Amino acid sequence: MTQRSGHNCNCVKPDIMEELTPGMLRQQANAAEPDGTKVKNPTEQKKGVQNTILVLQGLDCADCAAKLEKRIAGLPGVEKAVINFGASKMSVKHTCSMLQILRTIKEVGYEATPAGTAAIGMSKTVWQDPKLISTALSGLFLAGGTAASLFTTADRLVIGLLLAAMLSGGFFVVKSAFYSIRALSLDMNVLMSVAAIGAVAIGEWFEGATVVFLFSLGNTLQTYSMARTRSSIRALMELTPREALVRRNGIEAMLPVEQIAVGDIIIVKPGEHIAMDGTVLIGTSLVNQASITGESLPVEKNAGAEVFAGTANEDGALEIKVTRLAQDTTLAKIINLVEEAQAQRAPSQQFVDVFAKYYTPAVIAVALAMATIPFLALGLPFKSWLEKALILLVIACPCALVISTPVAIVSAIGSAARRGVLIKGGAYLEKLGALNAIAFDKTGTLTEGRPEVTDVIALPGNQKEFLLSIAAALESRSQHPVARAILQYADRLGATAPAGRQFQSITGRGVTAVVNGRNYYIGNEKLFQGLGIDLAKMSMSIGPDSAYKYLDPSTKLSEVQDQLAALQKQGKTAMLVGTAEQLMGIIAVADQVRPNIATVLQKLRSAGTKRLMMLTGDNTATASTIADHLGGLEYKAELLPQDKLSTIKQLQSRYGKVAMVGDGVNDAPALAAADIGIAMGGAGTDTALETADIALMADDLSKLPYTMKLGRRTLSIIKQNITFALLVKALFIVGTFWGFTNLWMAVFADTGAAMIVIANSMRLMRVQDDPVAA
Repeated sequence: MTQRSGHNCNCVKPDIMEELTPGMLRQQANAAEPDGTKVKNPTEQKKGVQNTILVLQGLDCADCAAKLEKRIAGLPGVEKAVINFGASKMSVKHTCSMLQILRTIKEVGYEATPAGTAAIGMSKTVWQDPKLISTALSGLFLAGGTAASLFTTADRLVIGLLLAAMLSGGFFVVKSAFYSIRALSLDMNVLMSVAAIGAVAIGEWFEGATVVFLFSLGNTLQTYSMARTRSSIRALMELTPREALVRRNGIEAMLPVEQIAVGDIIIVKPGEHIAMDGTVLIGTSLVNQASITGESLPVEKNAGAEVFAGTANEDGALEIKVTRLAQDTTLAKIINLVEEAQAQRAPSQQFVDVFAKYYTPAVIAVALAMATIPFLALGLPFKSWLEKALILLVIACPCALVISTPVAIVSAIGSAARRGVLIKGGAYLEKLGALNAIAFDKTGTLTEGRPEVTDVIALPGNQKEFLLSIAAALESRSQHPVARAILQYADRLGATAPAGRQFQSITGRGVTAVVNGRNYYIGNEKLFQGLGIDLAKMSMSIGPDSAYKYLDPSTKLSEVQDQLAALQKQGKTAMLVGTAEQLMGIIAVADQVRPNIATVLQKLRSAGTKRLMMLTGDNTATASTIADHLGGLEYKAELLPQDKLSTIKQLQSRYGKVAMVGDGVNDAPALAAADIGIAMGGAGTDTALETADIALMADDLSKLPYTMKLGRRTLSIIKQNITFALLVKALFIVGTFWGFTNLWMAVFADTGAAMIVIANSMRLMRVQDDPVAA
């Protein structure tokens, strides 16, 4: 972790620090645990069983990770061990000492440190990496041996140099192989060691030294490549300062973020990163939120605005009231969710795992047969068939194949997180790649989600203020954006909402409540038709002798429907207000269509999406107007939640994979039924982060084309990796029988192919988020 705070600690006088820390920090610690909940610790103890999270170093092979997991799980006193290969972390439930677990991990060839502590080897220099040094020495000795063989006939010198190359490059390999054999596990270290020793046994010193050097070099490069892949998400963690300037009781002091409590006031100067999630109390500034939302431009933050840990305060001083503890910030949640997502296996990974489960034992069995049967049963030369058997042993390593999917998933999910898109697992990435249809919610998705009241029409006999006050009372318990618009408008006009009771939401139609002892309703035409009011008949019943008692006799009833139609044609949502006996008036709201939506939809079509559709509970006329504004977007209107669900199922039956895009709160059934539920505004709502399959952290759909492109690229690269790994193995197996391969070529087929697979997967980190013009 890198400390990024720009505060100068000299701003705090030592005596003030002394005054603050002893007593106040204890108070703070108590404040952080109001309900007895301890601050999360990587090591949690319960009834003698500890659950420890370890950060692993040097884990570059998924197959080796599985073997390490099995090895640790088999230790006495270990109840369970689970490795997250993508995050390079291990979760261990144990009653034995941590020292024993760490020693075992080191024996296998890796290093580990408990999460949250200073990581060993995270930023090693070249001269601090013993594996890199041994690889370099091996290469030098191999080069020396090769040169000596060209210019001298002294075999002892040549063999001595090649032996030195094997010993230096193979030290860690043989060491890991020893512990693997002791644990009755055949990993690639064992296979490579046997191959190198076998080469020496038949007098092929050069091939043996080359095998060791290439294998050691391949491991080193794989470790570096995987570390770089994982760094995409670790870099996010480094954006959060480890301390912040806190003001308590008028005293300012720099405190570690772990000691900052909810309700504290932190001061962030221009150019500093914000350390905690909170709400701006004082100040105005531009804040770069790219680490959270992926937005390229900074956002202006004023008093009352929400800010996030890890974002950059650019040009103004801010005083921020902390709203979340350090371990609960939005960035911390993103990192945890990304690491969990990277651990989830994609469907293609399951195929690879099953294949590798049978592939390696089968190839080893064939190798043993080749080493014995031709010589013993057929009398063929032992040396040549033993060499072929050794080649097969090397090819039996499934590293490139096993790593083909997870490294692509890690690269893609990490890259997406850095661009403000949270993808919950490899399965969703693969589904994205096969997506054919997308359905959109209207309010808050295609529109801004900030509707405003545009028209208040009181029918004769009713006062506009009274109409507004009743509407505000009815909507006071609703979280819908339209309700917020009515409440804000009523508040601006000074219309006081009377108290209501017996609030009831009528799904897809409106709301009712008892206000001042009378039942009132607000909602669409269907709501009032359900009450027995037929607007169509009303329009034909004009006059003082009207049989409809809920209308003022002087009202020109046709105007009600005319007004509704006119408002809806303008793209406005019109709601009727009244009782079961009297229609009181109409309130219309309008929500602006997002400025870049038309371009986003065009990009989605260009990306190969066969069908795009808007699903809305709004009336047909309003939906039609908005769809026309978006270039003729297909739509279905006046839908209840169950109608949206059935529409999603219809799309699935015709197009296969279907995504639903909503705000993460509404349309829960449709979001759940879709193959991929995509929620917007994940940075502002925990619900979106926790429930959606994919969350667009910014309240902006322009990230959707990038997400689609990333999904399709990921699926394509996974297919490329698997095909390449299988072809290389098949080619070298055939080549072994035909006799045109040797040991060092087989090593390339293993470690070289693994490196190519990693490099191919790392291309996903460069998939660009092309800006969408408004």
